[in-house]
Amino acid sequence: MTRILKPREGWSRRQIMAGLGSLALIYPICRFVAFKVPRKPTLVNIAKPILTNGYLVESDFVLFDRNGRCWALSRKCTHLGCKLTYHEDQDIFECPCHQSQFHAETGEVRRGPAVKPLVFFPVEKRESDPFYVVTT
Repeated sequence: MTRILKPREGWSRRQIMAGLGSLALIYPICRFVAFKVPRKPTLVNIAKPILTNGYLVESDFVLFDRNGRCWALSRKCTHLGCKLTYHEDQDIFECPCHQSQFHAETGEVRRGPAVKPLVFFPVEKRESDPFYVVTT
């Protein structure tokens, strides 16, 4: 009587080892290709003291110095990246693209469609020129 051998179902040991070997070679290559060099921080020197209104509008941020506190908030909307406008009378940032609003002291969203709060930048206050150093 002749017996017919059925092929085994599933993966053979050779196929499993070849797959693991391929992954071991591909993983470092993928990590290398996907690596992004982190952006170096930029120091912005502010050579003038903030006047009595308590804020200074720059191109990338607004610097506040009031109530014994000093902070800087990004002017980039967290929804689509439009440049925000600061409204002093309401103490809010407003996006001209989709009217998202952000609180000027906390950076929190007051009205969407933005969901994430604004980015705070570290500020170093000094007694002489430069009076403020903002790290963006």
